[in-house]
Amino acid sequence: SRGHPERGAPQTMKIPSPHDLGLHKILNPLRPIVSPIVDLGAKQRLRAAVNIADLRQCAKLRAHKMVFDYLDSGADDEIILRRAKDAYSELEMHYHVLSGLQPPLDMSTKVFGCDVKLPFFACPTAGNRMFHHEGESAAARAAQHHGTLYGLSSLGTTSIEDIGKMHDGPKVFQLYVWKDRGLLQDVLRKAKEGGFQALALTVDFTWYGNRERDIRNGFTIPPNYSVKQIVEAIKRPAWTWDFVSNDPYTYANINKDVPADSLAAFVNAQINPAFNWEDAEWLMKEWNGPAAIKGVVRPDDAKRAVKAGFSTMWVSNHGARQLETSPATIDVLPSIREAVGPNVEIIMDGGVQRGTDIAKALALGADSVGVGKPYLYGLAAGGTEGVIKALNILKVELDRAMGLLGTGTVEELKKKGPSLIKRRVTGSSVRDFPYPGPTAAARRLPCAQRLLLGGAATAAAKARGVAPDPRSPRSQRDWRATGGGAQQLVRGDSVARALLLDRPTSVSPARLSYRKQGRHPPP
Repeated sequence: SRGHPERGAPQTMKIPSPHDLGLHKILNPLRPIVSPIVDLGAKQRLRAAVNIADLRQCAKLRAHKMVFDYLDSGADDEIILRRAKDAYSELEMHYHVLSGLQPPLDMSTKVFGCDVKLPFFACPTAGNRMFHHEGESAAARAAQHHGTLYGLSSLGTTSIEDIGKMHDGPKVFQLYVWKDRGLLQDVLRKAKEGGFQALALTVDFTWYGNRERDIRNGFTIPPNYSVKQIVEAIKRPAWTWDFVSNDPYTYANINKDVPADSLAAFVNAQINPAFNWEDAEWLMKEWNGPAAIKGVVRPDDAKRAVKAGFSTMWVSNHGARQLETSPATIDVLPSIREAVGPNVEIIMDGGVQRGTDIAKALALGADSVGVGKPYLYGLAAGGTEGVIKALNILKVELDRAMGLLGTGTVEELKKKGPSLIKRRVTGSSVRDFPYPGPTAAARRLPCAQRLLLGGAATAAAKARGVAPDPRSPRSQRDWRATGGGAQQLVRGDSVARALLLDRPTSVSPARLSYRKQGRHPPP
């Protein structure tokens, strides 16, 4: 059988894989010769990347489509995936001037009571070797390089022992809600022996989210070697070479002797939807150390978690991959802080794409911030080098944001935060770009015709290579603009609503050229 690393999708027939045939043993000695050749383009793109959006594109061009979409996707219609990112754009930064700061700024803080050099870290995520053969090792080395926390998933493809050899700083081990208490106790023992100071219990994964990109792609771990998957593999030679020339990966922290495809059904059987607060209290007693409850979005749940023995609230919606239209974590963060008070540690993840996003989270109540997709884009784009670059991009952006805000330390940012970050009252400015308004002819059209005109406007915009203005809050709900002028397809009804509300529905080609050059259009 084959399956998803977190669910499993059994199939009746198993076609022998390259690893079953031992091909990797023949190809592995050739890696020093072949790898630099097939990875040349990927390395050039990685060096040219400026921001996380660029790293996303690098990952897309190197990884198998099935693998990239698994990383990039969200639940159902991916509404919360977009909202989680857009929520940050609704928060303005009201900076101080003449603060007398001198670089370098102090970004050090504490996470789980341990000193770290950065207030953000790479979240624990499953199956990292799927994205690049270096897998969790790359993320651990990058965390060591930057002096920050490392998080390992219980469904990681690198063992607790191996991670301990690569990262001697603070580490958190992430655990799912397994049925078998013996399995839980065994994993906890290994984590303690491996030098992991803290535990994170993921509680928003008792049911499996609906990820439709995976279904369309026929996502399995490992690939099912259909014609479609083989064609996609040929398109991505660097990823494919990595896959076929290295040992098959396993879920090393559950049973490293069982291959990933066989273990998927076991994982599916072990996830426990009936796991409750009493089970959580039992787990806290077994661990008897710093522990986070990961997946909290409600103040009442946060209060109950404190009573159950958790020292840290981890505000998260599982990367927008579980419950569609769950709240954006940055929106609920202040209420969680208010509920638990100033002395309970809070970690937040979700939607972070910029250092300014991290600054906003710290200002609104987080003690540290987890990032998932940004570092996984770096991993898929270029292994250790890519993860180091992803974290460095966020570090530089956070340093700049703190300097411009007038806060020299993380503690100062947290202390002054409520006065620095304000939500836009009107959501978005209608006049961000000069716009003469609808034509007199358009004003005279009946409503039904205006709706049809909205669809025509969308088609015209697509033909010109221009998307409707992202600054419309109604349009913003349905799409996410990325860096470098790259824009995603929008829904026609958003354009129609923008038209009816006298909002701009497109950006002129001249203004788009200014955007691509990183310049502001003239008034």
